[in-house]
Amino acid sequence: MVAEDVVELIRFLQEHRLEVCVDGGWAVDALLGHQTRAHQDLDIAIPHKQVPKLRELLAAKGYYERSRDDTWECNFVLADGYGRELDVHSYELNDAGDNVYGVNYRREHLCGEGTINGYAVGCISPKWLIKFHSGYELDENDYLDVRALCERFGFALPDEYRKFVE
Repeated sequence: MVAEDVVELIRFLQEHRLEVCVDGGWAVDALLGHQTRAHQDLDIAIPHKQVPKLRELLAAKGYYERSRDDTWECNFVLADGYGRELDVHSYELNDAGDNVYGVNYRREHLCGEGTINGYAVGCISPKWLIKFHSGYELDENDYLDVRALCERFGFALPDEYRKFVE
């Protein structure tokens, strides 16, 4: 997805009062304030109670669910006929900000701020975005994302990324 499509989609969802928090590669770029690489999709975190409205709004724009092996009610992909993909991660928090359902976000994860193509967006905070880039088979994009975040925000590169610099 290109930055213009991302901003248009986020703006559309926000205009319909959906609480969108950018995750994944676009969150990295939002925190850095510029696009660092091409992205296949836009990852978002959204309260689970807003999923029906999200599905309805995007269905009207031609989006359909693209099934994957890991699809479930709180993690699914909506795609359109132009190749744009929205990877949706839904959650439910209690009053204390702790996760009670869905993808395991907590309020403290959802407090980052960045920009995409000059448009201000909420996103995963830098500390947590770095932590979320762990625990799976890491690739060069993961390394470049995490290295850039660590350099910008003054964090040490996590040990599991040392193999990329040795």
